[in-house]
Amino acid sequence: MGHRKLPLSRFRVLDLSRVRAGPCAVRQLADWGADVIKIEMPLAEDDDTGKRDKADFQNLHRNKRSLTLNLKSAEGKGIFYKLVETADVVVENYRPDVKFRLGIDYETLRQLNPALVYGSISGFGQDGPYAGRPGVDQIIQGMSGLMSVTGAPGQGPMRTGAALADVGTGLYLAFGILTALLERDVSGEGQWVHTSLLESMMGILDFQAAAWLFDKRVPRQVGNNHPNTIPTGTFETLDGHLNIGSGSQGRWIKLCKAFGDEALTYKQGFATPDDRRRNRDAVNEAITAHFRKCTTAEWIEKLNAVGVPCGPIYTVDQAFDDPQVRHLGIATKVEHPRLGKRHVVGQPIHLSRTPWEMRNTTPEAGEHNDAILAELGFTASEVSELRRQRVI
Repeated sequence: MGHRKLPLSRFRVLDLSRVRAGPCAVRQLADWGADVIKIEMPLAEDDDTGKRDKADFQNLHRNKRSLTLNLKSAEGKGIFYKLVETADVVVENYRPDVKFRLGIDYETLRQLNPALVYGSISGFGQDGPYAGRPGVDQIIQGMSGLMSVTGAPGQGPMRTGAALADVGTGLYLAFGILTALLERDVSGEGQWVHTSLLESMMGILDFQAAAWLFDKRVPRQVGNNHPNTIPTGTFETLDGHLNIGSGSQGRWIKLCKAFGDEALTYKQGFATPDDRRRNRDAVNEAITAHFRKCTTAEWIEKLNAVGVPCGPIYTVDQAFDDPQVRHLGIATKVEHPRLGKRHVVGQPIHLSRTPWEMRNTTPEAGEHNDAILAELGFTASEVSELRRQRVI
C-alpha cells in the first residue's frame, strides 16, 4: 500500500462486526496496520447509504478494505471460507445463534484454519439464560449497575454521556485477540476469544463493583462527588465551575493553604479523611465559599502551583481547543475523496518506534471487491458474474 511497516501489518483480519462494539475492537487492529477486510452485505438499490458519510461511521471504519459478500448464498460463503484459510483473525458481534445458522462459527472455521483467532462480542454472553437477548449500550449500562451510581442523589438512574459499554467491550476484545495471537506464537493454535457488553461493563465498574463484592457495600449516586475521597468533585467559582481532586490528607492541606485558610485544615470534623467523608456536605459548603471568591482560571493557576489536581469543565469543542489536547494530536486529519478535509478521533496510544498511521479513510461499500477477489485467484469475468448474481 506504499506505507511503512506497522506493528500488526503481518495479520489479516476479517471483520463481520456491525454497530459499535465490534468495530471499536477492529479499529484498534486496523490502526496498527492489520489488513482488515470489512465484510458487508451487497447493497440493494433502495438501501439508505447516508449513514456511511456520517462522522460516527467514518470514525469507526478507517484503515479497512471493503468486500461486499452475501454470506447467505453458497457462493458467498465459499468465498468467505477461502478468505478464512489464510486469515489470522475473524471478528463478529452477531447474536450468539446467528453465526451457527450461517455456518461461520469458530468450530466450523477452525477446520479450515486451526491457527485462526476468532473474536466474538455479544450482549449478554455466548450462553446462559439471557444469551438470546439483543443487548445495546444503554440496556447494559442499566443492568450492570452503572446507571445506579451515575448522577445526583435522588435524581434517578442516569446514563453516561458516552457509549462506555460498547467502547469498553471493543477494547477488551482487542486486548483478548492480541493476547491470543501472542499465545499462538508459542502453541501454533488459534482459539475462540469472546466477551460481552455485560461482562465488560461490570469490569469497567472496577472499584464500584469491588465495593459490593469485597465489602458487601452497595454504592450509591453521589453526583459529581467522589464516593470515597473528599473533597473531590465540582465546585462553583466566581465565573463558572471547577473540578478538583484533593481527597488525600496531603492534598487537603495544600488546598487549605491555597485558600489562605490553614485553620480549615484542622477544623473539627474536617481534620482527617474519615472526618471529611462523614461530613461531606459541610466540607463542600466551606470550600465552595472560598472558590466563589476567584475565577476558574485563577483557581487553576493557584491550585496547580501547590500541586492540587484541578481543571475546567469543557464542552467537547472547548476540549479539542485546549492547548494540551492540540499538542497531543488526538484530532487526526483525513482527506476523504468525496467529503474533503475532515478530522477523526486518533489513537490515544503512543509507540515510540512504530506509531500508528492513518492510512485510508473509511472505504465505500465494496470498494475493494475486485482487488480482494483477484488476490483469491478470481478472474475479471468471474468477478463480473458474481456481481451480476449479487453474490458481491
